[in-house]
Amino acid sequence: MLMMGGSMAQETYTPSVENVASRQEFADAKLGIFIHWGIYSMFAQGEWYLQNADIDREEYAKAADAFYPHRFSAHQWVKAIKEAGAKYICITTRHHDGFSMWDTRESDYNIVRATPFGRDVIKELAEECQRQGLRLHLYYSHIDWTRDDYPMGRTGLHTGKDPKKADWPHYYEFMNHQLTELLTGYGPVGAIWFDGYWDRDQDPTPFDWQLDEQYALIHRLQPGCLVGNNHHTTVHPGEDIQIFERDVPGENKAGLSGQAISRLPLETCQTMNGMWGYKVTDQNYKSVDDLIRLLVTTSGKGANLLLNIGPQPNGQLPAMAIDRLKGIGEWTSRYGETIYGTTAGAIDPQEWGVTTRKGNTTYVHVLQQGLTSVTIPANALKVKKATAYDSNDPVKVSKGKGTITLSWQKPTEQVDFIIRIN
Repeated sequence: MLMMGGSMAQETYTPSVENVASRQEFADAKLGIFIHWGIYSMFAQGEWYLQNADIDREEYAKAADAFYPHRFSAHQWVKAIKEAGAKYICITTRHHDGFSMWDTRESDYNIVRATPFGRDVIKELAEECQRQGLRLHLYYSHIDWTRDDYPMGRTGLHTGKDPKKADWPHYYEFMNHQLTELLTGYGPVGAIWFDGYWDRDQDPTPFDWQLDEQYALIHRLQPGCLVGNNHHTTVHPGEDIQIFERDVPGENKAGLSGQAISRLPLETCQTMNGMWGYKVTDQNYKSVDDLIRLLVTTSGKGANLLLNIGPQPNGQLPAMAIDRLKGIGEWTSRYGETIYGTTAGAIDPQEWGVTTRKGNTTYVHVLQQGLTSVTIPANALKVKKATAYDSNDPVKVSKGKGTITLSWQKPTEQVDFIIRIN
């Protein structure tokens, strides 16, 4: 349901030439790394700690005075992420706890003025991304558990806010001033990634987020900047990408992605372990093989994978996250051609795997181990030649009634047995 007053400006939204080019670059990227980092890392209990532990906002804010991530290195972060084969980074500039990770003029509650660290990590990361050739996307929360002017939704009810001081026009102006800072002082921004719309999805009266004006502001300041919103609903006018949280498009295992799939570029965001922000007890990291399967599966749906890491309070990426990045990088350095710049293949995802397509070439990704053949619909694609990607050995092609069977001798053992079809 569209819940915006004065939405006509975006009802007729036509993306600029720069925006269309950015959409294509984004769709070709296939892998990005999400970074959830803020003073919540000090508590090592995840990014929702202020909400989940019912902490008073003033007590929580004291963590800023001890936040000194002396091991943070934008160079090392970007280098490790680039070597994994990722094409962009999306970092939380301001999460729901209201703490800004850049030197904003709109609030002293930020990493430069409120911490002994005193460095603008968004600025450093933006400059390093430009040096190493990665795009930078900026996460921005629509909600705030600490500011009185944000009208309370269904979260942040026990942080000590005064609901009588709610002032949406003032808060909306504050957000747009912050967004203007990020879009005018930090170089080219690949996308603004909004979150928090769902905070008011239980309001008896639909809440007007005034998204149309905000989206128009972003497109005016940087025409090539994409707009995405993790609202768990169908896309709104003015949005340039569609986000699916913890689910491959078309699936709804996490209960957050039942919306219809649009024709916009798609992105699945998922955690490496269980949490988005750093949680010291959460060492249940997905294996490298599982993460590769997830990357290939999202590519087979024509979507990107935005894979999350929660940095430690000292500014380092966790060792297990670095290990996973290296493993993914070994795979992408060898097989990246089969996902980068591809679209979803003509064959719908199967129990055995998925397909991707680039020009006249289709890549069949067999993700199920122990197989010696797969069967595909005969009308899905023309098979003139089929070869194993690794060895370039021919793959046998047998035509049946309405089907084509691809077969090989040795049962699949690797995480992704790839067949090239021309």
